[in-house]
Amino acid sequence: MEDEAPVIYGLEFQARALTAQVAETDQIRFLVATQSLRAENQVHHIDFDDENNVINKNVFLHREGEIWHLNSSSTDKDLLITCYNKTSESKTEMRAALWRLPSDFDGCPPDDQSSPQSLEHVCQLDSSDYGDIKCTLWHPTGDNNTLLGLADKHLLLWDFNTADSTAQLTSSTALESRGQPKMTCGQWNPHHNCTQVATANDTCIRGWDIRSMQQVYMIENAHGQLVRELDFNPNKQYFLVSCGDDCKVKFWDIRNVSEPLKTLTEHSHWVWSVRYNHFHDQLILTSSSDSRVILNNVVTLSSEPFGHLADSEEESDEEKEKEKPHNHPKDGVIATYEEHEDSVYAVSWSAADPWVFASLSYDGRLVINRVPRAEKYKILL
Repeated sequence: MEDEAPVIYGLEFQARALTAQVAETDQIRFLVATQSLRAENQVHHIDFDDENNVINKNVFLHREGEIWHLNSSSTDKDLLITCYNKTSESKTEMRAALWRLPSDFDGCPPDDQSSPQSLEHVCQLDSSDYGDIKCTLWHPTGDNNTLLGLADKHLLLWDFNTADSTAQLTSSTALESRGQPKMTCGQWNPHHNCTQVATANDTCIRGWDIRSMQQVYMIENAHGQLVRELDFNPNKQYFLVSCGDDCKVKFWDIRNVSEPLKTLTEHSHWVWSVRYNHFHDQLILTSSSDSRVILNNVVTLSSEPFGHLADSEEESDEEKEKEKPHNHPKDGVIATYEEHEDSVYAVSWSAADPWVFASLSYDGRLVINRVPRAEKYKILL
């Protein structure tokens, strides 16, 4: 049985911001944002019809500037945050704001798409005293309406009040390091009651406890060059994956950060994005400036059966070998996707279907793909 062909969607402008809709996930839905200096930027609301293999789109105007980062609310499907480049006569700065899809938006494409509606501005995330905002993240569960932001050398927390649509800065902490390091990326740890986050600056990864705003671990020289992105294993609480400009993807146990647990080296240029599958954590997506998206199987570090073999330090190699059945799955590349012709800045798993994912390249090409059927049946059966 052949795999379905990928679905390709082209944006009018260059783009680098992609996120899956995570609230009320009854449909395969992605949000994509453009990065144009010459025209009004857009947020594309993409619904993927898996049965018919087609895309339905809605386009909304983002009049403030080119969008560098995009994140959807974990509790409200109509809310999103953008980090954008605001240019005035005197200066250029990175800002962040909350937006709502137009109040009359019903999810269906309008009859007339020639004049798109604008996003409704909810509030700004003030960071004027802390520098340019690099990225913003919703609290994983949304329980306390906490928003996380990275601004140059600072980790910021806001409390979003849904009743009056305001965001109040509640705490901050500064990165103390030699030179002039700036935060490049961050990720919320979904474990430990969501009280920890990880950030990267230059080649270093740091863990923070947001209750005390104190650093709890540090991985020095995690990569040979700049760290581009981080992600936590959704099912194993101490496991973290990172990628960077050294073309590598590395897996870490934050309890012992002296050496990575595993290193992947399939990409030939900067690795911009890495993502764990939300349900089957042996499935790892990566994207790179080499124009490729790679789907890896890393079962030895997963929560799946036999993943524990990599964790056991007491057993000898010979004892581990005896435990393995003959059909024990092995780590390796499942598939390489080459539909892009430019740097692939982002990949994202669908929140509604664990077998569907999207990737976005700088030339504005969005590609929706699926895990190969053979691999899917291996996991399910």
